[in-house]
Amino acid sequence: MSATDVQRKVRRGHGLGLVAWLAGVVFFLPVAWMALTSFHSESDAATNPPSFTASLTLDGYREFFGTGGGASPWPALINSTVASVVSTVCVLLLALPAAYALSIRPVRKWTNVLFFFLSTKMLPAVAGLLPIYLFAKNTGMLDDIWLLVILYTSMNLPIAVWMMQSFLAEVPVAVIEAARVDGARLPVILARVVAPIALPGIAATALICFIFSWNELLFARVLTGVVAETAPVFLTGFITSQGLFLAKVCAASLVVSLPVLAAGFAAQDKLVQGLSLGAVK
Repeated sequence: MSATDVQRKVRRGHGLGLVAWLAGVVFFLPVAWMALTSFHSESDAATNPPSFTASLTLDGYREFFGTGGGASPWPALINSTVASVVSTVCVLLLALPAAYALSIRPVRKWTNVLFFFLSTKMLPAVAGLLPIYLFAKNTGMLDDIWLLVILYTSMNLPIAVWMMQSFLAEVPVAVIEAARVDGARLPVILARVVAPIALPGIAATALICFIFSWNELLFARVLTGVVAETAPVFLTGFITSQGLFLAKVCAASLVVSLPVLAAGFAAQDKLVQGLSLGAVK
């Protein structure tokens, strides 16, 4: 390779790096703007054009945490945590053996099975809202956090099986055969052989399911009231037809987004490994 080709590749790499940085800044700007607005007073947040030099205040956060006499957000945050974490654990427990059967021990016409799993996500959520509402009403599960756990598990299970099937397909079959020769049964193989090898893929699947569950609003809005209210539903309560609410909504949005951001930051290495698993042979 000539020196000219090397220089051309270096310039191309620098150009791609610059594009990546610009894309990152573009995606980060709305979050930064939301964080800045959350520290403004309502009058300053509502100015047009916005004031970058306005004084900073914590009034929006005080309103969100109910120090001014409003409702406390902690029950809603706890409900979202319970629904998201428990449903994610249930999804992993169900998706791991299903993905094992579709990848390492493939069933007949396994591609049709995967397509069936994926086709369940094609139904618009609003189309199933009324039947689920009537079911919850007749069974006495309205405003019950465990109804959301069941719903989030069933909603995230198809995409989890689809993702984990591709991850588990990269597990060496020889390792599993060696464990089977040593007398290990299927639960032991899944827990001690398959799961450690496919841990990055499992972590990526768990993070995506957690984000989907945490951000879900439609079913939580319709099927919950006071007892099982989740954080996104609590956040929408700050939007009113009268008065100013922009700074308070930005403060609430930032606080509600923190668990997802923290989970993504903590698992970013596993997420990158999981999403790139199998990309390089």
